[in-house]
Amino acid sequence: MRLIVPYPGNFTMQGSADAGRMQLMNCYVDLHSHSSASDGSLSPQQLVTQAARAGVKTLALTDHDTLSGLAQAQLAAQQVGMQLVNGVEISVSWNKRTVHIVGLNVDPANEMLQKGLQGLRDFREWRAQEIARRLQKKGIEGALEGASAYATGDLISRTHFARFLVEKAYAKSMRDVFRHYLVVNKPGHVAGDWTTLEECVSWVKAAGGQAVVAHPARYRLTRSKLLRLLREFHEMGGAAMEVVSGSHSRDEIFTMARHAADCSLLASAGSDYHGPENPWVKLGKLPPLPENCTPIWHDWALAA
Repeated sequence: MRLIVPYPGNFTMQGSADAGRMQLMNCYVDLHSHSSASDGSLSPQQLVTQAARAGVKTLALTDHDTLSGLAQAQLAAQQVGMQLVNGVEISVSWNKRTVHIVGLNVDPANEMLQKGLQGLRDFREWRAQEIARRLQKKGIEGALEGASAYATGDLISRTHFARFLVEKAYAKSMRDVFRHYLVVNKPGHVAGDWTTLEECVSWVKAAGGQAVVAHPARYRLTRSKLLRLLREFHEMGGAAMEVVSGSHSRDEIFTMARHAADCSLLASAGSDYHGPENPWVKLGKLPPLPENCTPIWHDWALAA
């Protein structure tokens, strides 16, 4: 794979007193998205169709801890002439907090990866039951059944609980749910017990893929702790980090670009799209990678 297609060129950032404003331009590559196989609201086919309409030429489906949506997404991608990258977003416990690692170009049939992800889904099943128990203690009945109604894939996530709680008017928005119910020191919080960073990277590499640190600015780590994470990740064989993310501000993009260079990591870009109910995150609309970045796709054969 050696045909190089730029991401795409001649973009500029808007100058503004607001450091967070960015010029969002049409992009052809989006390497982080979710379907209803995990906590997205669109089926894999609907996701691919919407991405194609938005002008995306290469899309990675990276559902949380599952590969179950890839086959359907691949069929849909063939029908619309899109390149679908087999991906997954893996939950990791690092330094007593949860971080996410995206695996790109993985082999869905790889036994080591499949076995590891099954263990994470088993934990998710227990966690869902425990979240429901804790919410019940606060007078919220039927949370597990309510969340399950929103889960059409093979796992129940906190997002499904959030949708149920909004439906039942316990909160006005998904953000309110997480703020008041599902984060540390709140009634429905259950700490993650995920795989290690080293195990995660080994799974991705065993499946022939490249490991990418997802949305690193979201973890709100100090500079020293974030660099520690990135350097450990690189030493374990990690390939890249998301410099451009749907949750990164303009300043964060340039900061992450410097970190990628300092830690000898390639740069990835992905919207982290979950569905149209989050209108601030759009398929096919991302800022460009800063010029000092080497894209993870620099030697891929991308769809023209």
